[in-house]
Amino acid sequence: MWLRHALVLVGLIGSVSAVCAQEFRLDEVNAARRVDPAQLKSGTIEFSDQTGGAAVPSDKALQHFDEWAQKHPNEKKFLALFPSYVEPTVTKTSDGGSAAPTLDKLYMYIAQARFLLDKPPGAIGLPRYVTLPFLQKIDSAVKHQAISASDAGPFDDERGTGNANPDRKWCAGRAALVCIQSTYKFEGKIPLGIMLVNKLRDSAKKTADHIDFQSELSSLGPGDLDQAGLQELTTLDTPVSGGVLEQNVFYVNQVFRFAKFLAVFQADPADTNKTVVTAFMSLAVEASVLDKKRDYENVPVLRNLVPAQVLMGQSSFNSGNSISAGLPKYARNEISTIAAVLQRDASSK
Repeated sequence: MWLRHALVLVGLIGSVSAVCAQEFRLDEVNAARRVDPAQLKSGTIEFSDQTGGAAVPSDKALQHFDEWAQKHPNEKKFLALFPSYVEPTVTKTSDGGSAAPTLDKLYMYIAQARFLLDKPPGAIGLPRYVTLPFLQKIDSAVKHQAISASDAGPFDDERGTGNANPDRKWCAGRAALVCIQSTYKFEGKIPLGIMLVNKLRDSAKKTADHIDFQSELSSLGPGDLDQAGLQELTTLDTPVSGGVLEQNVFYVNQVFRFAKFLAVFQADPADTNKTVVTAFMSLAVEASVLDKKRDYENVPVLRNLVPAQVLMGQSSFNSGNSISAGLPKYARNEISTIAAVLQRDASSK
């Protein structure tokens, strides 16, 4: 099973178009959500994660889920898969075939960004982005198809345990919503690495050269939101008059438990004709992925596939700007691309 984790990074939302990403400049800051809107400039994204854009070890770039939940309860409320989410106890089957209940410990990768749009919040019209074409525009390498709420899951197997939403059924209960099945095939040298791993494995269970995930993309209007909670999250006290755009990745075939993208649209305190967007990406990585360093370092052909290094974009197998690039680069390009799409639409009206 450990080899299965070597090459899988994360599949959430879609990945990135480098052309779009170039339209915004990224400023690395300590905490993007705390940047004063008065300091924001058009065409610039204030961005932060634990890496600061540098090659930071995974134990510093990622946070233990339980510590994160304890220290940042309001952040956990909005950026976990759902507010009451806990690390699940799952039945895991080893390569030897034995099964046992195991607490699936998690690490969190959290990225945050803040940028301006040249349009008032109420005129943005978030429901029009709740479409498959919007996702495909963000990254043509990720293939999407619409599914129904009855196709979501299952939530009674190893991958889905603990991910069923207790508050509502996934892909239901929201007016502007699309339910999605997505597939991303790894790029660059990673497929070659997968082929080598599969040849070396003494197991019938092979590592896939792609990642499959299910998610829902939705928007909520100002009247459907926890205004006080979101204002605490963004540290901005203007009303969330533009609503939120949210994607919840609730079922993934490998490596991570869930992922989320959340963008909050608030009026600029100094200019009601502009919108302050505070965006977040969260990803729950299974601790078992990061515990396999020695297994890989002791096999010469796999030394560049140490899972934590691949995950953090520090391997020679990382490439491009998309999922195969590793989390830090992926997150920066993802948010830059979404910002560019929103700004182009704002400028065209």
